[in-house]
Amino acid sequence: MRANRSRIITIATILLVIAGLAGAATALIRTSRSTGGATAGRAGDRPGSIDLARSVADWTSRFGPGHGYQPPRRADREGVAQAVGLLLDGHRGQAEQLLSQRDFTLRTVVDQVSGRAFAEIADRTEEAATPRGWGRIYLDLGHGRHWSVQVPHPLSDQNSEQVGVGVLRGTPGGILVIAGAHRKSGRGDSADVAHRRDTVFDAVCAELARRGLPGVQVHGFADDSAPGYDVVASTGRGTAGRSDGRLLADALRGKGFAVCRAWARSCPLEGRENVQGGLADTEDLAFLHVEFAHAVRDDAARRARAVAAVGTITARWARGA
Repeated sequence: MRANRSRIITIATILLVIAGLAGAATALIRTSRSTGGATAGRAGDRPGSIDLARSVADWTSRFGPGHGYQPPRRADREGVAQAVGLLLDGHRGQAEQLLSQRDFTLRTVVDQVSGRAFAEIADRTEEAATPRGWGRIYLDLGHGRHWSVQVPHPLSDQNSEQVGVGVLRGTPGGILVIAGAHRKSGRGDSADVAHRRDTVFDAVCAELARRGLPGVQVHGFADDSAPGYDVVASTGRGTAGRSDGRLLADALRGKGFAVCRAWARSCPLEGRENVQGGLADTEDLAFLHVEFAHAVRDDAARRARAVAAVGTITARWARGA
């Protein structure tokens, strides 16, 4: 009798242990599914968690003149731009399907520095032997999207992409559009996206302009191209951003920069032929074309001050002012 009771207790104990292990395994599977396989809870270990600046730097470091760009077809340009519009309207599934048809990916990433979540739209051919060079877009997922920062000449205008990342991080509600190749990577000027309408970059910027989003476009110049100036601030060929331009120039001056104000005097690099600025003008939309000297872009502290100055305008746009 006692032997039977001992066997029953032993069997029951084994069954309880098995049940406990099964429950723990189920919980682990659920956790793994919900976190993409990550089990650590720190921000830096979450699925899709990246240092946005480092990720962009790693990507753009592969750019170079003479290679890495293929002109997109009209259907490709319009398809990516339409997908961005769908994402802005909250139709992520449709956007993802359309992007996949154009060989783009859509994923959510969490920036370790700002702590904010962004939708990342990226060209799948980035890692290929012959990349197309059609660019990336980052959209703030946690806030209403009110403005854009555009980087048409990454690497070519050295660290202009890092200025763009800094501006995106500094103000909620932004959209960062980065060209996907060196400006001299294509045949002729085919990859110079600031001066062409037949690019994915321009199609996306045009979609944002049609939706009434103001934008700031970041450029860079060699120090001897505008002697005596750290920054050239312009509204391109339009005037809708004139008040924002004045505020930006004042903010830059307050950070210790010498600014050439293209609406007040003749400046080099005024960006009047910039096609994104031209479209903004037709939409009567604020557009700022900002050129930073190499000495500003190449120094982390000075670059941070420049980003903070631009942030005074993007914060104003985010408030709807």
